[in-house]
Amino acid sequence: MNLTVRDIERIWVDVPYREVPQRNMIRELPHWTIFELCKVTLDNGVTGVGETMCFYTWGETTDEDVNRARGRVASEIMWDDSLGAGLQMALFDAVAKSMEVPIHHLLGQQVREDALISWWSIDMSPEDWLLETKDALAQGYTSYKFKARPWFDLEEQLRVVTAEVPDHFEIDVDFNTMLNDSAHAVRVCRELEKYKHLKILESPLPQGDVAGNKHLRAQTCIPIAMHVGNPPLMTALKEDVCDGFVMCGGASQIIHEANIIAEANKVFWMQLVGTDITAAWALHFAAVSTHARWPAVNCHNLYRHQLLEDPLKVEGGLCKIPEAPGLGFDVDWEAVEMFQIEPISKPYPHPDTLIQVVWPTGEVDDYTHGLQYWDEFIGGRRPVASPGVRMEIVPNDGSDEWRRRFEVANQKRAWVMRPN
Repeated sequence: MNLTVRDIERIWVDVPYREVPQRNMIRELPHWTIFELCKVTLDNGVTGVGETMCFYTWGETTDEDVNRARGRVASEIMWDDSLGAGLQMALFDAVAKSMEVPIHHLLGQQVREDALISWWSIDMSPEDWLLETKDALAQGYTSYKFKARPWFDLEEQLRVVTAEVPDHFEIDVDFNTMLNDSAHAVRVCRELEKYKHLKILESPLPQGDVAGNKHLRAQTCIPIAMHVGNPPLMTALKEDVCDGFVMCGGASQIIHEANIIAEANKVFWMQLVGTDITAAWALHFAAVSTHARWPAVNCHNLYRHQLLEDPLKVEGGLCKIPEAPGLGFDVDWEAVEMFQIEPISKPYPHPDTLIQVVWPTGEVDDYTHGLQYWDEFIGGRRPVASPGVRMEIVPNDGSDEWRRRFEVANQKRAWVMRPN
């Protein structure tokens, strides 16, 4: 069997968001619709496909990576994480198809037949969160990862959503460190304990704040999740700073870290972001990871099309582990052709976007993109968890006043954080 890499084709696509994600993602992540599909053809004629989210990935595939892979035996290089997300995935897909086995047969011993999988969204108004929650429930999901942000009233968001969901529905609230310090985090996290649907608090504090995270964990009964890597995994385990982990990366890294976490009897969820192509890839790692016990977050629910002929199906919060050869699904090449584009630079910020934060006092802060307000809040220059605060996109009505506000906001100072 000749598994030498004969050819590598790279195809860029722009996959549109669904309606509710679209009107919210443009504030910060308009570029998450851009993907590169990597199509590897082996000398035996078998092809494999992988996917990279071009402007948000643990590892991009470069021209140099493609040149390194051509002419090599696929099974010898597929564990090289430095080849990038799409190319590595495509190599595993091609090798597994050649052997007529699912990818997880190449990763380890199977330990489950289905895996928990979660819905995801950016921070939204309570009304949009509820719309997305209803879609999640209708499609068989039982968990949802929310982005908690200080420019929305989290209490109001949770009140609106939890009033409408069944008791079994679970929510993970991701702060992305925006509670800033333990003084704020302890107060906020304790107040959230009254919401029975809230099952995980993700990265409430800067993850390098080992003392602060240890203190916070001792003050709340809700499990805390942190991304692997900061602090180093062995430090995080030794200091017991969290209850479980968020994991992403290449195949070698995932298997290595999954085994360490299992030895410590901690849990984790896989967070490999993309369409159903990447979500299927993540399922193969869940298949062989004993402690992948929290619902995986792949963000695939954002898109109008999943680039597969038969999209993933979720029932009771679970998705079947693929058992067909390779990834286990066929790419919808007609859809790929429909969404195909030429390679582009990062489309950020979204043009003519005016964003306002309205405070309970009635005062307003204007911004034109997410980096501005992230900097304000991470820098501690705006309140944390202020009741009644809300964020809105201000439509361009063509008026001089709108243009004036936009131009003023667009010149907002960029602060540089320096260590104390």
